[in-house]
Amino acid sequence: MEKWQTVERIPAPYFIPKFGPLNGMRVLMSGSIVAGPFGAQLMADFGAEVIHLEIPGLGDSYRSQRPAISSEDGTKEMAAAWCQKRNELSFGLNLNFNKNPKSKEIFYSLIKQVDVWLENIVWLDKLGIDCKELLQVNPKLVIVHVSGFGRPQFGGNPDICDRASYDPIGQCEGGVANMVGFPDGPPIYGQPFLNDYLTGVYGFGTCLAGYINVLNGGMGQEIDLAQVETQARNLDDHWVAYMNLGVEKSRVGNRVPIFQPASMHKCKDGRYAFIGAFGKAAYDRCIRGLGLDPEEYRWDLCGNSKAAVDSPMGVALYNHIDKWFSERTAQEAQNHMDKFKTPVGIVKAPKDMYADPHWHDRGNFIKYPVPAIDNKEVEAFGFVPKFMETPGQVWRGQVEVGDDTERIMSELLGYTDVEIESLKGQGIID
Repeated sequence: MEKWQTVERIPAPYFIPKFGPLNGMRVLMSGSIVAGPFGAQLMADFGAEVIHLEIPGLGDSYRSQRPAISSEDGTKEMAAAWCQKRNELSFGLNLNFNKNPKSKEIFYSLIKQVDVWLENIVWLDKLGIDCKELLQVNPKLVIVHVSGFGRPQFGGNPDICDRASYDPIGQCEGGVANMVGFPDGPPIYGQPFLNDYLTGVYGFGTCLAGYINVLNGGMGQEIDLAQVETQARNLDDHWVAYMNLGVEKSRVGNRVPIFQPASMHKCKDGRYAFIGAFGKAAYDRCIRGLGLDPEEYRWDLCGNSKAAVDSPMGVALYNHIDKWFSERTAQEAQNHMDKFKTPVGIVKAPKDMYADPHWHDRGNFIKYPVPAIDNKEVEAFGFVPKFMETPGQVWRGQVEVGDDTERIMSELLGYTDVEIESLKGQGIID
């Protein structure tokens, strides 16, 4: 009998405090950078016990991104990007079963202990990982695959599924780059890693959906999540317009072309602000706020369709709005239109939001020590969404690669100290 077959399930949480709505859920994460790991990070924020499998000695390549935060004595550093990867256990394990058969034993033991395996390794077959076997090891296991173009088991051209991908590739192939920019300019890649983070959020929901299905009596399963498809799904009505009406939407710059007010404007202080008002009631309030008469600049004649927006009256309205903003600072424009319940959004950078007490009062900025840089305190963004009764929390900052390996092997997987020592120096766990 192989060792993994003798492993008894230990309920979660075992290594972390009890908190959050996901208390009792255990997640195994393997992969790197953003698209997969961000989904695991969101689960860790809300109480799931997350074990991040990293390459021994190297870790997630995101750890080496710059800029980095250094320990007080300057001997250690951690990528600023990685400092947001809090609340996770780090387990060093080489997942190449073909070269390291003993890794398989450890991995299968882990699989018996988790509810979800979230991975964005992609080349599972080349590593000797068989998902059908994993579902035999743990029939309740939810396997979430994150890749650029999807896995061929779920359909599609295998050659396309095998293509490599990064965030900008997903934005281009998934259609969003075609939508960002001005009509007479090139497509624009949206920062910061919009497709990766979007896929991570989809991954968060995907893991929970699969997990809830199991809690309701269902069985484990494989779930396929492709970067390109998450981006394409967010195009939403673009598909309906094209497939049913033959309408192809494309770049429109800083205006919504089918109604107004809905446009970006430069203000007197050089800042930019966007104004939006959809529907007759909202439109009429906005027109009054702009000092105009809704009966003269009627919704049906100036704002409720592309034809109205492009009409002489519609153009006159847009020009008035543009001039109106140019005569006021962004804050003056926003404060004034707030009185008319018309939304005006000022383009802001992180420093602008951080300077606003409102976002501090909502608890959006938190501090916690990071063990990997000698417990130096870092400040980061907090938790979204906010739960009244089961809030998220940080129980630990980031650790060095594999800091939790031996403890997990001993206490969760049942390995003795002698067995752990015997595995060292073979490129398996160190």
